[in-house]
Amino acid sequence: MINRIREIRRAKGMTLADLAEACDPPTTAQTIGRLETGMRNLSIKWMDRIGAALGIDPEILVRSEGQPRAQIVAELGLGEAEALRSPREAILPTEIAAQTGDAAALMVLEVTASVGEYRPGDMVWLQQIKPESAGTAINRDCLIPRPGGRFSFGRLIDRKGSMVGILPSQAGNKQQVIDNPPWIAVAVMLVRPL
Repeated sequence: MINRIREIRRAKGMTLADLAEACDPPTTAQTIGRLETGMRNLSIKWMDRIGAALGIDPEILVRSEGQPRAQIVAELGLGEAEALRSPREAILPTEIAAQTGDAAALMVLEVTASVGEYRPGDMVWLQQIKPESAGTAINRDCLIPRPGGRFSFGRLIDRKGSMVGILPSQAGNKQQVIDNPPWIAVAVMLVRPL
């Protein structure tokens, strides 16, 4: 079995110290480092603690050696693409999605026409959050359910009490106000075929 703690921790933007502090009970960065490198045995108890601290299912922390995975081999910055010292495993959105007590849903919006910055064929991955957390999604693209089985998609621009304001992605549309939505889904990843 291959230990994936380091890849998932980095994908979530956490340091060793961040992860150690997020564990319940907290541990040390050195201990997390030893678990990542295999110098310390990754028991079921440790998998549960680290999985909870990362907000993922503990089973995602390990994978079979025979299971092929996409590899990140280079990084593109302001200059040319640069090779990594060693390739690292690409983490799928389903593997890094935060999980709450409600098992927050990960959903996908398929784009069928050019709308704003989106093109036909785009797949927008969205993470469902509770309406009271709308403040964390301000200035982010969101999908919000409306009465009658309809949806609004666009930039979340305002929140007042139980109402949220969304600016549709299509040019020329006016702000839409949705009162008391049951959930808000925030765009977390765009998958675009070439």
